[in-house]
Amino acid sequence: MRWILVVSMAAALAPGGWAASDAQCSEILQRGLDAKNPETRQQAVSALSLATGRGPLFDQLERMLQDKDAKVRQAVVASLADVKSERATAALHKALEDPVPEVSFAAAKALWAHHDPAGRTALLAVLARESKSSSNFFSKEKRQALRMMHTPRTTFLFAAEQGAGLVPFPGVGEGVASMQGILASSGVPGRAAAALLLGADRDPATIDALRDALSDKDSSVRAAAVHSISLRNDPALKKELEPLLADDKESVRLRAAAGYLRLSAIEAGRVK
Repeated sequence: MRWILVVSMAAALAPGGWAASDAQCSEILQRGLDAKNPETRQQAVSALSLATGRGPLFDQLERMLQDKDAKVRQAVVASLADVKSERATAALHKALEDPVPEVSFAAAKALWAHHDPAGRTALLAVLARESKSSSNFFSKEKRQALRMMHTPRTTFLFAAEQGAGLVPFPGVGEGVASMQGILASSGVPGRAAAALLLGADRDPATIDALRDALSDKDSSVRAAAVHSISLRNDPALKKELEPLLADDKESVRLRAAAGYLRLSAIEAGRVK
């Protein structure tokens, strides 16, 4: 039956056949959104990112934040990230409350790329330990799940390129190789991703969280914190890097040494 429907539609849209209409296109999308197969729903949600950011289609996109499949909800967040409107921002705020870490973390990164304060607060909650820089934005259990989560490298780079504080660096190409080295593995821990994303943020709570991350158990998180602290170009932070010069992980030691030299050069006026 489905095959007959597809053939009939193809014949209708062929040269000399019926012309496509908005109603037909909306019906096709609606069937995809209502499909039992979650992969079909995911594809339909992703396709909606090509449509307008308002009207009935956007209403459907918001509704799909309630989908029972987490990957579908992730796709909704990805589509909402492309929409610059108050409604889209409000929907992303709602997605921050999603019980699945991958969905709420995606919403946090999207809001950060939109320069929404809630994005920074949420990322700080992921990075911070149980300390003065810790945030009550998420519950302790949710925060731990977010920290343990791994972010696909391509997704992280996309968030960075959308203006989340990593690109461009101060100066052409600064730190790119270091960042790529941290991202070389197939997945980046949530804490490391948060440390990199927050690198350019100047809020005092952020530097407190980065200081805490320098003693994280995960070496990639320590390396990410060293990377971000070094690129802040503040010679006063040299002392924060000193203990990392004896770190048991080469990736951390080398970045600490390079960062220390960078800040020393800035302090001496050799770099402007």
